[in-house]
Amino acid sequence: MADAVLASIDGAIGPAEGAMIGATDDGLLRGDGAFEVIKLYEGRPYALGDHLDRIERSAGAIELSVDLLGEYGARDGALRIVLTRGGKRLLLCESLPEWNETIAVATVTFAPSVILTGVKSISYAANMQATRIAEGKGAEEAILVRPDGVVLEAPTSSVFWVSAEGGLLTPALDTGILDSITRHRLCRELHVDEGDWPIDELRGAREAFLASTTREVQAISLLDGHAFPEAPGPRTIEARDVFARVLESELE
Repeated sequence: MADAVLASIDGAIGPAEGAMIGATDDGLLRGDGAFEVIKLYEGRPYALGDHLDRIERSAGAIELSVDLLGEYGARDGALRIVLTRGGKRLLLCESLPEWNETIAVATVTFAPSVILTGVKSISYAANMQATRIAEGKGAEEAILVRPDGVVLEAPTSSVFWVSAEGGLLTPALDTGILDSITRHRLCRELHVDEGDWPIDELRGAREAFLASTTREVQAISLLDGHAFPEAPGPRTIEARDVFARVLESELE
C-alpha cells in the first residue's frame, strides 16, 4: 500500500501516523469491513459516485467529508475509505504507487468465496498472499486462476488480453471477480468479450494488460516466464488512450 499522508477517523482529521482505532475493533481482529480506493487527479476524486455506490453495496451508506480533500490540496493521490465492523469510518489520503509501463505476472490457483463475491471486503490476506506467491516465482503480480483453470483477475486489478484471433477478452463477473470501475469503463468504451476463459486462452494471447483505479492500464510483459510478443501492444495502447479520454471527459 502507498504511504498515507492524512487521515480522518469519524470526521477528525490529522496526520495519518497518529490515527488510531480501538484494538478490539473486528475490522482489525477479523478483517471484518469494507473499503474503496479512489484516485485523485489534482485533488479531484474520479468516479466518486460509482465508488460510493459500490461501498454502499458492500457495507451500507457512508458520508464523505470533503474537508479532508480540501486539506490534502490539488494534487494527485488516492483516497482510501474503510468501514470497520467496530463502526469506524476511516478516510486516508495516500500517495500514488509508482507503476512501471509493463509488469511480469505468474498464475496462482485461487478459489473465490461465493459469500463475498462482488464485495470489496478488507479481508484481503488471500489476495496479498497470492502476490507473494507470484513474487516467489520471480514475477511482480499474480493472475488468479480458479481450480478448474478459469482465469479470474489479479489481486487488485482486472485482466484483459487479445486473443490469437484479435478479439479483446476479459473474465465475466459471474466467474467470481470484483465489478471493477475501471473494467466497467473499458468494457463500455471498447468491444470486449466477457466469458469463462481457460488459462490457455491467456497464455496464447497476443498481448495482455491489467486495469485498476490507481494503475489505470498497465501492459503485461511476461506470464509464467513467457514473454508476450507485444508489450505494450496496439490494443493495450488503444485501451490506455481510450481511458485517458474517459478521464478527461469525466473530470471536466
